[in-house]
Amino acid sequence: MIDWVWLIPLFPAAGFLVNGLFGRWMNFDKRVVAWTACSALGLSFVFSVLVFFSLLQLAPEARAAVPDRVLFDWIVSGDFRAVVGYKVDPLSIIMALVVSGVSFFIHIYSVGYMHDDPGFTRYFAFLNLFVFMMLTLVLANNFLLMFVGWEGVGLCSYLLIGFWFDRDAPANAGKKAFVVNRIGDFGFLVGIFLIFAHLGTVEFTGVFAKASTLDTTTVTIITLMLFLGAAGKSAQIPLYVWLPDAMEGPTPVSSLIHAATMVTSGVYMIARCHVLYTMAPITMATVAIVGAATAIFAASMGLLQFDIKRVLAYSTISQLGYMFLAVGVGAFSAGIFHLMTHAFFKGLLFLGAGSVMHAMSGELDMRNMGGIWKRIPITFWTFVIATLAIAGIPGLAGFFSKDEILWQTYNSGHRYLWLVGAAAAGMTAFYMFRLLFVTFLGKCRASDEVKKHIHESPAIMTIPLIVLAVLSVIGGYVGIPHVLGGRNFFDEFLAPVLGGPPLGSGGHTAFSLVRPAFAAGGLAEEHGFNMEIMLMAVSVAIAVIGIGIAFYLYLWKTEVPKRLGERLKGLYRLVFNKYYVDELYEACFVTSTKRLGTFLWREFDDGVIDRSVNLVARLMLGIAGVLRRIQSGRVQGYALGIILGAVIIILFLIR
Repeated sequence: MIDWVWLIPLFPAAGFLVNGLFGRWMNFDKRVVAWTACSALGLSFVFSVLVFFSLLQLAPEARAAVPDRVLFDWIVSGDFRAVVGYKVDPLSIIMALVVSGVSFFIHIYSVGYMHDDPGFTRYFAFLNLFVFMMLTLVLANNFLLMFVGWEGVGLCSYLLIGFWFDRDAPANAGKKAFVVNRIGDFGFLVGIFLIFAHLGTVEFTGVFAKASTLDTTTVTIITLMLFLGAAGKSAQIPLYVWLPDAMEGPTPVSSLIHAATMVTSGVYMIARCHVLYTMAPITMATVAIVGAATAIFAASMGLLQFDIKRVLAYSTISQLGYMFLAVGVGAFSAGIFHLMTHAFFKGLLFLGAGSVMHAMSGELDMRNMGGIWKRIPITFWTFVIATLAIAGIPGLAGFFSKDEILWQTYNSGHRYLWLVGAAAAGMTAFYMFRLLFVTFLGKCRASDEVKKHIHESPAIMTIPLIVLAVLSVIGGYVGIPHVLGGRNFFDEFLAPVLGGPPLGSGGHTAFSLVRPAFAAGGLAEEHGFNMEIMLMAVSVAIAVIGIGIAFYLYLWKTEVPKRLGERLKGLYRLVFNKYYVDELYEACFVTSTKRLGTFLWREFDDGVIDRSVNLVARLMLGIAGVLRRIQSGRVQGYALGIILGAVIIILFLIR
């Protein structure tokens, strides 16, 4: 079945072509559109599962040595060769499972959510295209094909975020996402150029085999350029500003972008290129610091937001920061583990938010909600499970992956980064339970008209919620730490690609960690089980404290937040307005760029280029006016010209 890996991206591509090219022309019924799109993703997921089990049957050391499935030569020029080929190894197939599986349930949910939208066919065509591009990205066997998927998901994000393009906000949000991502993509492209210039190939196998020939400076520049691309796609400081505005798209699109596709591509890319990154300590330090800073910075911005989707958006940015913290300290498997569990509970949170909006007539402001949990019980209880998971409560998926990241960070000697990560975990627990309490519990603050229509979503929307809720509970048990008496199957499966514990040992992950220069003192120390248990207890305690504070402020003493806001007015305004980063970018970059463009248009384009062209035209017109007089059509004039010419020639010869 491994040779059939090319079918995994083919099915969503076919779904896009059928709905995109023929849907409106043949006037497809909505049921045909929905069946086409959902069946395409279902088949993609089925083949991902089949390839996964085929890979599982191989010996562990053989899983990373499966030959690439090359379909055909794409670009051949001299010594350069790029193919359309797919890589099958534990890392790529885990990503394919997550992308196709979560996307499948989002497609099903979308059938109910988008049922009355006039752009139903266009929506599902774009959704299939998005998944095709993401699968191309994660399955590609070379940087160039990965870049096609990389740019493809950027294009699709523009199309889907701005899906309701007749409104200003979605149209502007789509453009913002597209432009900000171009900044990162420039760095990614430079990194690819440098790889080819120094190694002569863009295929992963060849690049990683020759990586040892690169000097430290070169590999540092390459990895920093690649990281710039990752920061754009995965919304890290300073290129995170597009992601909150992406909430202007349909809610299932938010779930698709935030949970399993576009924003995780940067984390996957760094894990795929771990051979290069482990050779560049400065880059690893940069990745870890940026990840930790993003985690706590975005978490702080989520503390005071009232738009339910924007709270989740800042949560996504923060959780992505955790993933980058993991890969930055060398815990590549832990980063991918959190990527997977995050896909489950964050996908559920966004779909749950969409279900709340469906019940509340499109309302997004939590201040106009409350007391609705009895009216939408399935949405409420699945939302509770996802909230507990993201808060890192023991027994749920988020606990295992988040604890793994914090433990690897501490165990590698990055104590300050661990402290930042632990603080961000407490803030996450606080703002997520604030969202839960204000949205579902307490007194209902909706208008009387809205109250009349509050109802549970249809089964086609609640079934995906239930499935993702189950995954949010059990998804972490594939990576139980040895200290809890378990076996980390996830690490063992990825070990042939990313490195890990001795195969079959059941031990805790023992990565070959690259210790960045900023870590304090000596090599990373070995910590016993007691230390890991203690740190685990500390992270849980921090999460419980965050939940307790949210309970105190938003269920028990509900008047306190207002008083605190008035007492700390300046700080409240600063955090509520997201530190005015968007305004700062607008003033420093957007406005100045527009002014520069206007100046170049008026002074250079109009003043220099257009005037030069017009001057040449006038000059030619003047010359033509003179020459036109010579061509009078009179024979005597031509004869006179011949005689004068002959005289001049004779005089010249006589001299």
